[in-house]
Amino acid sequence: MIRIAAAADIHCSEPLREHITHAFEQAAESADLVLLAGDLTTHGEPEQAAVLADACRDLQVPVVAVLGNHDYHANRSDEVCAVLSEAGIRVLQREFEIHEVNGVEVGIVGAKGFVGGFPGAELPDFGEPLLREVYRETTLEVEAIEAGLKAIAGCHRRIVLLHYAPIPETLIGEPESIWAFLGSSRLAAPIGAHRPDLVLHGHAHRGSFAGQLGPVPVRNVAVAVTGKDFELFDL
Repeated sequence: MIRIAAAADIHCSEPLREHITHAFEQAAESADLVLLAGDLTTHGEPEQAAVLADACRDLQVPVVAVLGNHDYHANRSDEVCAVLSEAGIRVLQREFEIHEVNGVEVGIVGAKGFVGGFPGAELPDFGEPLLREVYRETTLEVEAIEAGLKAIAGCHRRIVLLHYAPIPETLIGEPESIWAFLGSSRLAAPIGAHRPDLVLHGHAHRGSFAGQLGPVPVRNVAVAVTGKDFELFDL
C-alpha cells in the first residue's frame, strides 16, 4: 500500500510562506508521495513559485505537480517550472513519470487538461480559427493522457494528475454556466479506456470532492473543496 497526499489550488505567495512550509512538512510526515493538481501560484510569478520550492526543497518524499491556469497568467511558466525543478519538484507537462514507492511501481500521467465543456454544452471543432485553436489545445492534452496511460500500463498503481476536470460531477456547486471553462468531457475518453486507479484535479473551488468515471474514482482536491491542506489517499 502507498499513501498519497494531494492538493490543488494552493496559490502560493509570500504571505502564505509559513503556512505552506508547515503544510508540506506535515504532508511529508503522513504520505509516501505528494501530488499537486495545479494552481501552484497566485499569478504565475517565479517569486511565488519560490515559496513552494523552499517548502519542498528538503522533503524526503517525491513531489509531483502539474501547472494550472494561474501558473500561466504572468507568461512566465517556464521560469516557474525552473524554480520548482531546482527544488526537486517534478512538473509534468503532458508527460508521465514512474516512481517506486514501498516496492510498488507507481505511474503518474500529468497534464493540465483544458476547457471545452460537457455533453449538451461542448465546444465543437468548428468556426473561427481562435475557437478551433482552443479545441486543438484540448486535443493535445487528451493525446498526452492517452500516450501516458499506455506508457504506464504495466505499473502496479496508475494515477492521472490534471488541473481541469474530466467529468461534470466534481463541478457540482459551481454555476453550470461556467462548466465549459472548468473542464472537458474529452479528457475522460482515455481515462475511461485505460481505467487508472485514481484521477485527481482541482480548478473548481466551489465544486464537489468525489465523482466516478465508471470504476475510476475522480477527486477534486482543490483546498477550497476539501477544507484541508492535503487529502490523503491509500492505494
